[in-house]
Amino acid sequence: MNIERPTNWREDFNRRFEENGPWDSWSLYKMSYEIEKMNLIPEFSGLQAPKFLTNLQILPHQLEAAKTVIEKMNGKAILGDEVGLGKTIEAGLILKEYMIRGLVKKALILVPASLQNQWVTELNVRFFIPAIPYRKNTPLDHYDVVIMSMDTAKKSPHREKIYEQDYDMIIIDEAHKLKNHKTQIYEFVQSLKKKFCLLLTATPIQNDVFEIFYLVSLLKPGHLGNFETFQSSFSATKHSLKEEKYLKELVNQVMVRNRRQDTGIEWTNRKVQTIPVHFTEEEREVYDMLYNLKNVSSVFSSSFTMVTLLKEMCSSKEATYLTLKKMLEKCITKEEIDYIEEIINKLMYLEVNSKAEKVLEIVEQCNEKVLIFTEYRATQAYLQWYLNTKGISSVLFNGKFSKSKRDWVKQLFRERDQVLIATESGGEGINLQFCHHVINYDLPWNPMKIEQRIGRVHRLGQEEDVHIYNLAIENTIEQKILDLLGDKINVFEKVVGDLDDILAT
Repeated sequence: MNIERPTNWREDFNRRFEENGPWDSWSLYKMSYEIEKMNLIPEFSGLQAPKFLTNLQILPHQLEAAKTVIEKMNGKAILGDEVGLGKTIEAGLILKEYMIRGLVKKALILVPASLQNQWVTELNVRFFIPAIPYRKNTPLDHYDVVIMSMDTAKKSPHREKIYEQDYDMIIIDEAHKLKNHKTQIYEFVQSLKKKFCLLLTATPIQNDVFEIFYLVSLLKPGHLGNFETFQSSFSATKHSLKEEKYLKELVNQVMVRNRRQDTGIEWTNRKVQTIPVHFTEEEREVYDMLYNLKNVSSVFSSSFTMVTLLKEMCSSKEATYLTLKKMLEKCITKEEIDYIEEIINKLMYLEVNSKAEKVLEIVEQCNEKVLIFTEYRATQAYLQWYLNTKGISSVLFNGKFSKSKRDWVKQLFRERDQVLIATESGGEGINLQFCHHVINYDLPWNPMKIEQRIGRVHRLGQEEDVHIYNLAIENTIEQKILDLLGDKINVFEKVVGDLDDILAT
């Protein structure tokens, strides 16, 4: 098929030339002028994006965060708001602003796999940004805004495909997962070209002060010096440092952090209790035998293995049994085998789980929806069985569930069951504002995991005071965990800022 150029323009031009006009149209000029005026951005201060997002209610602290990142931080920042304040909204707003200004065309967003679909929905529906989820054979050349799971991005051949692209902006959700500089995902992100980069995390320090060094170094290499300089300048060890005010000032140059109390929104209160639990004599006997294992068997000489077993015993005999059975296969001497089989035998005859009884007591007193966190799947299954024998309905939550199953579990908890029992992975990506009781059945070493757990219920939309119950068995490893959690919270507050209550004072 031949395409011919129109020739009538020539006749029209000749006619105007002979008649000396008309050469202009006032109405067309006015229309053209109005269009140009609408597209004109006369200065860089202020945000253009909100006037295009009429279906989105943007809160003042979110607007201010976006302005600060764009005007003062040149698009490279840690968005460190407390859990539930809308870091996703802030990131979407910043991305939209840069796209409107023509400074960003291609963007890569790295998220935990469980949050991939949530991000796609947010950007498409709320921000009118045509983002797509990355699948195995998605041609990256054909799409400008791609949302990919961290686990996928760091592996071949996906990693190499990403390196071939020229992304203007990189956004990383749950960026505290990059805390270890020796991991594959950290090295991958470090190698990415980053014109603009946003790291989203409510918990920029989780276990030790060096985590903030590595996060900041991803954004602005050298901002805190190299590792040796950082260590010596602040006399930094994992859980202590000096010159913290100067470090806080440096960190605040690349971090925006809003706290609930600073937003102007009226928040409900947190009421935190640490509830001591006492072992029965039989439970204590098994615990002491486990503690003595390091003197009996070389298999248990590893401090990690010993700590794991002691923590499991503070959780349930079911969790302890599974680890002991695995270890039994590695034993060589008859003495080792006999000792472990004796422990297993005593485990089997335990009739009481003191901590589970305390949970039952709390759940019955509340007579409302309760969210329980445990670190072990075996304990999760046991608690569901135990509560069921007492006439209390519950549903389990696993972070590996598909989006549809997660939504279904949430619906069951809302409409049918009194209790949701979640493993650690339930601390991310599920919002349960209709519940306001949280039991930390097992305490993690990391205080920010507790904050993430509480953040499932204490977030925008919560209308009741939130009650947190931290269970700890006296004279066990859980007592040491409580002490260490306090030290870690102290370091966090020195560098990042005050934290809402997660432990009872």
